[in-house]
Amino acid sequence: MTLRAVLFDMDGTLLDTAPDFVAVCQAMRAAHCLEPIDDQLVRDVISGGARAMVAATFGIEVGAEGFEALRLEFLERYQQHCAVLSKPFDGMLELLDDIERARLIWGVATNKPVIFAEPIMQQLELADRSAVLVCPDHVARSKPAPDMLLLACEKIGIAPADVLFIGDDARDIEAGRAAGCKTAAVTYGYIHPEDNPRHWGADVVVDHPLELRAVLDRALCSC
Repeated sequence: MTLRAVLFDMDGTLLDTAPDFVAVCQAMRAAHCLEPIDDQLVRDVISGGARAMVAATFGIEVGAEGFEALRLEFLERYQQHCAVLSKPFDGMLELLDDIERARLIWGVATNKPVIFAEPIMQQLELADRSAVLVCPDHVARSKPAPDMLLLACEKIGIAPADVLFIGDDARDIEAGRAAGCKTAAVTYGYIHPEDNPRHWGADVVVDHPLELRAVLDRALCSC
């Protein structure tokens, strides 16, 4: 493997965005005169997106009567609160420093719409450091299709075979493999309790961002 770039999924991989999701869900319950729920119920379904979080927050089925109004309320509230509590995972800033010192390019390929993703990257002062940000708005098909990663590789001018894609969901690994990238699955992200990242077929599985240092070192030494 000739490693020239590293691409990250955003939620649950590069950034711990769960606190903002949880805050929005709890605020919605309060607004509807309901008691708070266990934060973990929200964290467990973050990878399923707004629909999954709304369903968990209110204990209703997707598509049930009143569900769409709740989903739209969630999105409106999240737009105002998407970059308040979110932050890089412990060790991630050190990893990004290492990547930049090694003169590698890094960027983000996320299923989060650009209306949320851009403000978060700007608020955390990562927008100018990231070489590329690809969101569902930019492609015909989101992950697990390879479109997002192929576009990111095109934008940075690097072949997929020279790129490592890191994610916390089976769709990330499926997309990376389909695009021809090397893949790393992380277990510290928003993994559903019934899921197991070691079954996704990634080239490597890590439990902490700083463990990715060793992955990068091995890749660079083999170049």
